[in-house]
Amino acid sequence: MGMFEKLFGGSSSTEKKEKKELPWKQLTGMSQLDEIAAASHQKPQVIFKHSTRCGISRAVINRFEATYDLEDTIDLYYLDLLSYRDISNEIAQRFQVWHESPQLLIIKDGKAVHHASHGSISPDMAKYYI
Repeated sequence: MGMFEKLFGGSSSTEKKEKKELPWKQLTGMSQLDEIAAASHQKPQVIFKHSTRCGISRAVINRFEATYDLEDTIDLYYLDLLSYRDISNEIAQRFQVWHESPQLLIIKDGKAVHHASHGSISPDMAKYYI
């Protein structure tokens, strides 16, 4: 252990937290938007629009994953904006939400009931719609 770790309480490599894997479903086809809308009548659906080249977007998704604790109460969809821009455009039109990146949408009963971008994205918002 180095001097700074001793002084400031840093952790050793054996104490590192294990990263939790979330049940992301890749959003890669337009037909999935119909499935999301239909499934949203049973439980909320979350779409995370992520720009894979953006450091802010990476930081936001990392924070989201680190604080997520809604096991099996919502479905999580991940959209790679750079690969599927046409789907992103359709999401904006279908759910009447202006496109931003990163962006999180909560779909319930076929409608966007909440959306957030950048630092406003938090899994806690989904708790209000469960």
